[in-house]
Amino acid sequence: MRVNLITEPASRPTSGKGKFSLSLTIRPASGFPGDYQMPTDSETLMRLLRQKTDLPGPVLERFEGKLVTKVSARLLGVELGDTVLTEIGYFID
Repeated sequence: MRVNLITEPASRPTSGKGKFSLSLTIRPASGFPGDYQMPTDSETLMRLLRQKTDLPGPVLERFEGKLVTKVSARLLGVELGDTVLTEIGYFID
């Protein structure tokens, strides 16, 4: 399923990098309703994206940079399999 990933920080790291809490919104890229929000942290999210998607390294690096410097970081049109979505709590009917 293609989804948009939108983050909002729950806390900010005091130095440029490091683990920090955030809220992740998973929204169907098709525009249909079905938003799902979950609390997570920056390290867990990046591990998920590296292990469970086929996104290129430079795309992930830019996104990781935006996690720290922006109020909201977005990855649009990310393909996540049903198994991954179920694993994180986004259940598909």
